[in-house]
Amino acid sequence: MNVEKTKVMKISRQPTPVTIKIDQKQLENVKCFKYLGSLLTDDGRCTCEIKSRIAMAKAAFSKKKNLFTSKLDLNLRKKLVKCYICSIALYGAETWTLRAVDQKHLESFEMWCWRRMEKISWTDYVGNEEVIIRVREQRNILHKIRKLKANWIDHILRSNCLLKEVIEGKREGRIEVTRRRGRRRKKVLDDLGDRGGYFHLKEKALGGGAVLEETVDRLLMNE
Repeated sequence: MNVEKTKVMKISRQPTPVTIKIDQKQLENVKCFKYLGSLLTDDGRCTCEIKSRIAMAKAAFSKKKNLFTSKLDLNLRKKLVKCYICSIALYGAETWTLRAVDQKHLESFEMWCWRRMEKISWTDYVGNEEVIIRVREQRNILHKIRKLKANWIDHILRSNCLLKEVIEGKREGRIEVTRRRGRRRKKVLDDLGDRGGYFHLKEKALGGGAVLEETVDRLLMNE
């Protein structure tokens, strides 16, 4: 193990550092680091990762701007944007827990792509609905993420892995006795409401004969 390259990150509401030593050398505590291309932060949220992905996608768009804004057929240019730009922005999106502010950033990025593709400046005073009509598209980036997430959950449900046990709440952990102020944090399953929720996906994945355990019912219950 390389002590210089090894970092420690604690994901908790309590920002106290963790002391871990190897060969009398203390490992550095960090607030974020990249793992398999995704940016992980100590607050457990996805906002920084989403902003990072959007920035990389915009940089990729700028490099091929002449192609995306050329006189090629509109449908071909849209396919190029979806293939080369949206794939960068949505890398790892199936694991995201989207808050309202995150959804706004993603929808703004989607409109940014269509505006740049059609060379529409903000000084032209063209509304988003007019842009959608011109490119003959719909706002579907959030729908795409929900579809990716549903396929990912479906894949997990077909295997007996640790991640499946974590999602179903079968792993023991410390439970807070008192509820904290404010709204409860969203879970990864909360974005699947329009697809019948976790029960529907599990029943479909297991051939329609699955019965959810009591722990799953508690997990999905709106408290």
